Amino acid sequence: MGKKAIATWLVSLALISFHLADAQQPAKVPRIGYLTGSPISAMGTRIDAFRQRLRELGYVEDKNIIIEWRSSDGKFDRLPALAADLVRLKVDIIVTGGGAATRPVKEATSAIPIVMAQDTDPVGNGFVASLARPGGNIT
Repeated sequence: MGKKAIATWLVSLALISFHLADAQQPAKVPRIGYLTGSPISAMGTRIDAFRQRLRELGYVEDKNIIIEWRSSDGKFDRLPALAADLVRLKVDIIVTGGGAATRPVKEATSAIPIVMAQDTDPVGNGFVASLARPGGNIT
């Protein structure tokens, strides 16, 4: 299974858990934080696939789910401030696009679940203890 498929599956699993929780509680619109160092405009195919999978799960952006998009537009020194912004917003989950975005999110929160995508060596980069048992709040 490819990394993109795994990340999509993990986000799907998290959203399903939000859906099950919503069935028992008053409606709360789930909020996803998405952080990348790349310009959002350069990620069209990935973002389209992400939105499509959300729609397949019954989530429509700005209708029953909110996505807080953040990009440093290649200025990686801006990533820590953008990560802190997502934490302040109290998003339910943060998806990161690449190791450069994952590190500042990991440093900004140990409570919000983080789904990292597009990282070729998450163990070597120190994000997770192992692929089988990542530990902490990062998958």
